[in-house]
Amino acid sequence: MKITIVTGSSRGLGRAMAEQLLQPGHHVLGIARHADPALAALAERRGAGYTAWAQDLADAPAAAQRLADWLGAQAPADIALINNAAALSDPAPLRDGQLDSLGRDVRVGLEAPLLLSAAFLRATAGWGTDRRILNISSGLGRRAMAGSASYCAIKAGMDHFSRAVALEEVGRPQGARIVSLAPGIIDTDMQVQLRGADRTQFPEGALFESFKNSGQLDSPASAAAKVLAFLARADFGREPVTDIRQA
Repeated sequence: MKITIVTGSSRGLGRAMAEQLLQPGHHVLGIARHADPALAALAERRGAGYTAWAQDLADAPAAAQRLADWLGAQAPADIALINNAAALSDPAPLRDGQLDSLGRDVRVGLEAPLLLSAAFLRATAGWGTDRRILNISSGLGRRAMAGSASYCAIKAGMDHFSRAVALEEVGRPQGARIVSLAPGIIDTDMQVQLRGADRTQFPEGALFESFKNSGQLDSPASAAAKVLAFLARADFGREPVTDIRQA
């Protein structure tokens, strides 16, 4: 039995990955603010294992402790953690951002992946199995964009903590492998938010609208298939920060 943990599993890329992972011999733990009963029904039809948590990742310490407790009750198996969940405030210059929304963005997008990864690594350290962490990053972690300071900072932080953890794990016997992967431009609710943003606050909205109008957006299902194929690669972890379009 393989185990995969997917955060943000109720929408967009996260849901598409969870759906594709629900196959015989696989157990998926889906973590989202709201559980999706359709995934449970799909798992039953396919003969897959499925656990769903309604968990707000803005409370990252509670989520990480819950994951540690759950992993402590599992038998050792090949396992992966996909840190996919993100939150996005209305795009705007940082000085105009709502402080509570900006704080939530950081907690969900960076604190939660870091703490979940720490809990994952600690709880599975003695398993002697193949252990992988896949952080879903963004090109904006590597290229700054006005009106997206918090999102850029979150994804840059995700990239760099992945580099650091890769250095830590490479020297350990059967150390875990970690990659921060930009998955390309995907037609999700986040894209809708970016296209619809106030252009006086976020002029780059026109760029995102052009992506949609010119057919450059990947579907969640197509992107999920590419990301999961990358996760399964034998050389996963060779480069701790990469882009699906260059891998």
